[in-house]
Amino acid sequence: MSDLHSINEAINKRAGRKLIPSIVVGLALLAIIFSTMAFIPVLFATFVGVAVLIALRELTSAFAAREISTNYLHLAPATALILISAWVGGLPGLAVSVVIALIAILFLGLLKGTEGFVKHATASAFALLYPGFVAGFIFLLARSGDGFSYISTLVILVGCNDTFAYLSGVLFGKHPLAAKISPKKTWEGFIGGLVFTAIGSALAFYYLLGHHPLIGALAGVAGVLAATVGDLVESAIKRDLSIKDMGTLLPGHGGMLDRIDSALITAPVLWCCIELLKRFA
Repeated sequence: MSDLHSINEAINKRAGRKLIPSIVVGLALLAIIFSTMAFIPVLFATFVGVAVLIALRELTSAFAAREISTNYLHLAPATALILISAWVGGLPGLAVSVVIALIAILFLGLLKGTEGFVKHATASAFALLYPGFVAGFIFLLARSGDGFSYISTLVILVGCNDTFAYLSGVLFGKHPLAAKISPKKTWEGFIGGLVFTAIGSALAFYYLLGHHPLIGALAGVAGVLAATVGDLVESAIKRDLSIKDMGTLLPGHGGMLDRIDSALITAPVLWCCIELLKRFA
């Protein structure tokens, strides 16, 4: 038992997060995602919507700590409108609702006057698009008749990348990927995540979506690039705002935004891959 504790502590120190709580939370989230998506898709949409609103709250609170004014009471209904519109109206609903929400948020910002308007309006627009708008693509994937297969593929992409990038980084990581943004990320971790995600995506595209494994592997590579960008974007936000985690809601992960950042950026890429295949495959 003491040896296991020592190994766990060594991994925690090298990876920068607690391993066992991270695994427990990850498995719990997977159970909720697959069970709701399989039996009650609207409950899945509700779960994701709540997660996005929590992530939005974390982001606006982080902004406020650096005296960047964003109004959560304005942004939350606007984000909910975007997500509901994506679920009900598909891509046109998502596009129209984002435009309406952005205009409304900028107008409400004008009512506060012009002092600091550019800084605060820019932060508000950013918070509306990330996490709100990009999360809309999760809804676009889920609302389809093949929603379970699409969401399962998304989970496989994100899960393979997170898991194998983490393991590869812990075991072999020596060369920082972006030292000034996220010192814990390494090229070895990135390559490990890339290889295994390509394999996982190839299998998912073949068995779940009925496409050639090579297409799935290419989609997996695109997904890893997107997920890595998502991770680095969130790390850059935290570094700029001088915070370690967006929150403490999820043990071993930090805040909700810390957990869903990769999925937020990967979902639009997967959706684009699937739409291209529908039209040209």
